Amino acid sequence: MNPSILIITNTADLHADLVVANLAKKGVSPFRINLDEFPRDFLIDYTSDSQGWHATITHLPSQSTLPLETVTAVWTRKTDNFAFISGDEFSAQEKAYAQEAVQHVLNGMLYSLDCYWMNHPLAIRSALWKAEQSIRAAKMGFKTPPSLITNRPESVLPFKAHAHQGMVLKSMASASLSAEKLAEGEEVVANGLGTTLVTDDMLENLESVREIPCYFQGYMDKQFELRVTVIGNHVFAAKIDSQASESTKIDFRDFSAEIDYEAYTLPPELETRCRDFVHSYNLQYGAMDIIVTPENEYVFLENNPAGQFLFVEQLVPELTMIDTLANCLIAGKP
Repeated sequence: MNPSILIITNTADLHADLVVANLAKKGVSPFRINLDEFPRDFLIDYTSDSQGWHATITHLPSQSTLPLETVTAVWTRKTDNFAFISGDEFSAQEKAYAQEAVQHVLNGMLYSLDCYWMNHPLAIRSALWKAEQSIRAAKMGFKTPPSLITNRPESVLPFKAHAHQGMVLKSMASASLSAEKLAEGEEVVANGLGTTLVTDDMLENLESVREIPCYFQGYMDKQFELRVTVIGNHVFAAKIDSQASESTKIDFRDFSAEIDYEAYTLPPELETRCRDFVHSYNLQYGAMDIIVTPENEYVFLENNPAGQFLFVEQLVPELTMIDTLANCLIAGKP
């Protein structure tokens, strides 16, 4: 049976662009739903009764039609706000209702699919929570940093006192501080919040912890960092020389810094543990951040079930993740 692949993302997703191009070289034409054009540029028909269901989605500009029951693999990449023919004329309440209604319709159709998912939205949701991730990682044999989630200011200082290498503050939601959910121009903080080493000066504002529970972690000295990407049964590891630049020592995500990335061979038991951790959530994709201490200990930080991988492959081309992901979608299995 020829593969029938559905990709759900938005128009600005370069990852999806490159995977689609890779699939085309293999003779496969996926059906792509860009959510920032949906449902404006699509027609939906969904029928069901006690005998079963049938659904089609037609992309109006190309006139291509996808019978949903033929889908063999779904790749969910990016979310976005939906688009409507009369969207600019909607009131705020109409717009809120329209977004909710379309999400309901889309989920109802997609969740009817019994096929290969990378990743199923329900699996992604179950895997998002940092506190639970840390507990699960420790149970599976990972070393994890000491962590504190609290809205009690008086809990922070004793925790910091026992964090002998320092204490960091991390975002529990998006590192962008949810800027992507705001209309253009409404953002207050442009650069978001990376992992931040807490200084004594910052503790002058300790009472603000009462507003929103904060996520603190004991800082651990690093020899280097690893980005471990699991795609199906494949595990790709990139060594990041984050300690070579002052701007990446705490958080490696300063891509203006000239630091080295290279392929890294994980110890076999760690490779298996990373794969098992991602699969324990029924995920087929995960992007894990791990640090390696000066004592050569591997320390789990977090797993992002929808994390980026393109920047890694661009810097380490031998980690052929685009091709591997495309092959998984074609096969409809890991």
